Amino acid sequence: MSEFKSDFLRTLKERGFIHQISDETGLDDLLAKETVTAYIGFDPTAPSLHAGGLIQIMLLHWFQKTGHRPVSLMGGGTGMVGDPSFKDEARQLMTPQTINDNIASIKKVFANYLTYGEGPKDALMINNADWLLGINYLEFLRDVGRHFSVNRMLSFDSVKTRLDREQSLSFLEFNYMILQAYDFVELNKRYDVRLQMGGSDQWGNIINGIDLGHRMGTPQLYALTSPLLTTSSGAKMGKSVNGAVWLNPDMLSAYDFWQYWRNTEDADVSRFLKLYTTLPMDEIARLSALGGAEINEVKKILATEVTAVLHGRAAAEQAAETARKTFEEGAIAENLPSVDVAAGELEAGIGLLSLIVKAGLAASNGEARRHVQGGAVRINDTAISDERRMIGTADVSADGVIKLSLGKKKHILVRPA
Repeated sequence: MSEFKSDFLRTLKERGFIHQISDETGLDDLLAKETVTAYIGFDPTAPSLHAGGLIQIMLLHWFQKTGHRPVSLMGGGTGMVGDPSFKDEARQLMTPQTINDNIASIKKVFANYLTYGEGPKDALMINNADWLLGINYLEFLRDVGRHFSVNRMLSFDSVKTRLDREQSLSFLEFNYMILQAYDFVELNKRYDVRLQMGGSDQWGNIINGIDLGHRMGTPQLYALTSPLLTTSSGAKMGKSVNGAVWLNPDMLSAYDFWQYWRNTEDADVSRFLKLYTTLPMDEIARLSALGGAEINEVKKILATEVTAVLHGRAAAEQAAETARKTFEEGAIAENLPSVDVAAGELEAGIGLLSLIVKAGLAASNGEARRHVQGGAVRINDTAISDERRMIGTADVSADGVIKLSLGKKKHILVRPA
C-alpha cells in the first residue's frame, strides 16, 4: 500500500515496525474512522521481559499515542502450558505461584510506556487466566476445538520445524495454539478487541485467532506483525555477553541498560532510533546523517533516549554522566556498578580470579584466568598480568574503593563492607 490514511500505520511504516498485515486496506480504514482496541500477549516465563520484547511494548505505545486503546495481555493461563513456537523442546512447566509472581514483576515496566486507566483510550492490563482457568474441557472441545484442522496446524512453521527435526511435540503444547486463538475471540467479546499484534514468529497463531473468530461469529479481526530483530552482526536482540538485557531495574541497572544501547553497532543506530526512541523523525534523520567520530555521540543519544523512557530521564542522564566520567576523564564515578566485599576478607587478601567472579565479570575462575592472560583485567586502571595476585586493603584507593575493570567498557567498584 503506497500511503496509509491512519496515523498509526503511517507511524509504523516510517519507523520500520511493519512485517505483515492481514488486510492492509481493511485495517487502515478501521483505524482511520474509529478508536480501535488492540492487544499483544506477553509470556510470564521470567520475572522481567528483556530488550528483545521492547519492540512489542513500543508498538502498544505508538498505538495509544495515535489515539487508540492498547491491551497488554499477560499469559497467566497460557503460561501454564508454554508456547512451543520455534523451540527445540518443551518449556519447563511453571507453578501458578511462579507465574503470578512473574506477572506482578513484569507489570511494573509497562506504566513507563503506556497510560493505564478507565478512559476510552486508556490502556488495559488483562490476564488470560480470567477466562482460561474456568474452562469446561468438554464444552471447549465441542464449541472451540471442532473449528481446528490438525492438518492445517501441522503445516505451521513453528510445528513443522519441531517435527522435521524429529523432536517430540506434546499434546499439551499442541493445545497452546487453540488457547491463543481463543484469547483473540474472548478479548473481542469482552473488550471489542479487533487487532492482535506480535513478532513475525506469531503470525500463524494470530491468523488462527482471526479464522476462529470468523467461524465463531466475531466481526472481522486483524493481524499485524513486526520483524524479528537481530543486530547487523546477527546477534539476537536483548542478549549481551553477560546474558539477557532485562527491563526491570532490580534485574539490570540503568547504567548497564544504557551501556547496552551505547554499544550498538554503527549499522544499527538509525534503525534503533526509529524503533526504540520517541524522537521525531526529522531529528532521527538529522542524527542518522552524522558519520565518522560523531556516530559515537549519536549512540550516546540513542542510549540516553531509550533509557529515559524505561528508567526516567534523571537516571538516564546519570548513566550517561557516569560513563563520561569513567571513559573520558578516567575518574572513578560513584554511580558505577559495585560489589561489597567484607573488610576482613580484604584485610586477609582475596584472589584476583575469585574477585573477578564475585564481581560478575566472569562465570568461573577459568574464564577469569583467560581474561587476565589476555591482558583485559585492570585494578585501579593498572593492567594486571599475574593471575595469582592477591587483592587487599593496599589496593583501596583514596576514594575508598577498588576499581576493577575488564576491557575498556566494564568497570565494577569493589567496596569494603
